[in-house]
Amino acid sequence: MEPNLPDVVLWSIPAFVLLTVIEMVSYRFHPDEDAAGYETKDAATSLTMGLGSLGFDLLWKIPILAVYMGVYELTPLRVPVLWWTVLLMLLAQDFFYYWSHRGHHVIRILWACHVVHHSSRKFNLTTALRQPWTSATVWPFYLPLIACGVHPAALAFCQSANLVYQFWVHTERVGKLPRPFEYVLNTPSHHRVHHASQGGYLDRNYGGILIVWDRMFGSFAAETERPVYGLTKNIATHNPLRVATHEYAAIARDVRAAGSWSERAGRVFRGPGWQPAPRPGAEAALPVPAPVSVRAAGGPAPVRAEAPAPASVTAAAPAPEHTR
Repeated sequence: MEPNLPDVVLWSIPAFVLLTVIEMVSYRFHPDEDAAGYETKDAATSLTMGLGSLGFDLLWKIPILAVYMGVYELTPLRVPVLWWTVLLMLLAQDFFYYWSHRGHHVIRILWACHVVHHSSRKFNLTTALRQPWTSATVWPFYLPLIACGVHPAALAFCQSANLVYQFWVHTERVGKLPRPFEYVLNTPSHHRVHHASQGGYLDRNYGGILIVWDRMFGSFAAETERPVYGLTKNIATHNPLRVATHEYAAIARDVRAAGSWSERAGRVFRGPGWQPAPRPGAEAALPVPAPVSVRAAGGPAPVRAEAPAPASVTAAAPAPEHTR
């Protein structure tokens, strides 16, 4: 029998709208020059990506639900839907969300899906709605829960509750909370770090509801310096179709340009910033540039600069077009 659980996302839409309007008004009457704030085109793109994800998710759910129901029928285990088992399922779903989220940052083909959510250079409540259209890469991470007897409808409820919780952490208008909350929960401070593009903040704070998973598995970083949002190589577009597909296109270009099957596999399944090792002897084949003279602006005499030694084939070649 299918559990009768509420659609928490549907019930939360009025709260989403109200909180977003309140945040917009707060920037109007209490601007913060250091905050990313709102920009009309960016917010419109985020809303469009969110609406599009609802439609595409309906398509992905058909085959995913078929797989989940097949596994659920095969397992002899059953988890009843009671108030205390729902709490345990929420805890377990958050644990597997952590690993799904982490996997979507460190495997490039999965990052191509998740990069959509990080593509905004703003950080506000509309950023929470900037969701991918190719979320079919998420479902394998939750198969263990189905195999343990969690009904697919109960899993869907837990995923929706996790998603709703994460809406409010996409804001700069909330500072750090009291220490007990910051230690246990994912908060706006922790999630600002997650969306930052600075090197020390990259690939940190994957937790959905709880931040304890990051503390346990070594991926936690506290907010210290002010975050700079977006990607290490930002995309100059508000076109929703390009936002949704730009990293897949970059992967295709890199695979076409790869010189071996191992490099092709690396471009797809290694990290977003992965580069192949230079070929042996390739450094020696690089020409050594002649010394050049550089004149400082307004300076009386040229300053002689030594020619730099070639670093590697990777440094000499054009950088791949993926975003991080």
